[in-house]
Amino acid sequence: MQLYKSRGFGEFFQDTFSFLKQNGKHLYKNFFIINGVFILILLVLGYFFSDFYSELLFGNLSNDASAVESYINENAAVFIIFLIAFFTVGLISIIISYSYVPIYLKLYAKHNGKYFNASDLINEYKSNISKLLIYLVCAILVAIPVLLIAGVVSFVLTITIIGLLFIPLVIGAVSLFYQGTLMEYIEHKKSIWESFSYSWALMSTKFWAAIGCVGLFFLMAYIFQNIVVLIPYFIFIVDMLTGLEAGTNPDPQQISKSFSVIMALIFLLSYLIGIFLNLIIQVNQGVVFYSLKEDVEHINTKSDIDLIGTRE
Repeated sequence: MQLYKSRGFGEFFQDTFSFLKQNGKHLYKNFFIINGVFILILLVLGYFFSDFYSELLFGNLSNDASAVESYINENAAVFIIFLIAFFTVGLISIIISYSYVPIYLKLYAKHNGKYFNASDLINEYKSNISKLLIYLVCAILVAIPVLLIAGVVSFVLTITIIGLLFIPLVIGAVSLFYQGTLMEYIEHKKSIWESFSYSWALMSTKFWAAIGCVGLFFLMAYIFQNIVVLIPYFIFIVDMLTGLEAGTNPDPQQISKSFSVIMALIFLLSYLIGIFLNLIIQVNQGVVFYSLKEDVEHINTKSDIDLIGTRE
């Protein structure tokens, strides 16, 4: 599928799903090859956290505040190591995950298709380490005014019921702004601040169509993820209520074990579905970005003209 192509609102949707249909297996396979180790570590850490949380709610510590405080003090070193490990691995995984689609699409456009593998992606990561770190720092700085403006706009929209429907547009605008900046920055043609400016300029060319499409993808992903994740939670609640209505006295230890399993399952589902959906959203942003870039720079049009010249 051609990335550099002028598109409208409907084509943003259509070509996103077309791209995933053609390249989804290649996209996800290489993602888990590169980020799989960090994902597994986070899942293990998440399981231990859910196990501790269920013990805190239903175990021997649940009715004794002093016991909770004593337990935490006795295991302070473990908690600190756990938090440092979770933060470090989580940060690395977030950076890899967030930059994966921009790097993937860059190679896709460069090779005119999925004619590259995990090694090519890893080499691209290596060549962009400094840029990713610079982007991370600058993105945090830019987030101060951006999130302030987005927060004010969101607050104004929430005052009215109908305004709530436009909240996804705010999320879509902020997300596309940041994603477009990274995509342009790793092209090695502009500085980080020029990339921020360029991303906003691109969005402005088809502002409502662009943020509307991205915002709807966020809304669909949010609804889908919450429906799937809440299913095991509701099953657990219904099972508990059924047991109470039957007149049985549930064993607190059994409840703790069941809740621990449910919490681990919810964390697992939420995390994996979040990864799956986030890549789809980012692919959609990539399709929008390359479309807007074609509208402004006419990259594919110029290439076609050059090809005509060579044939003559």
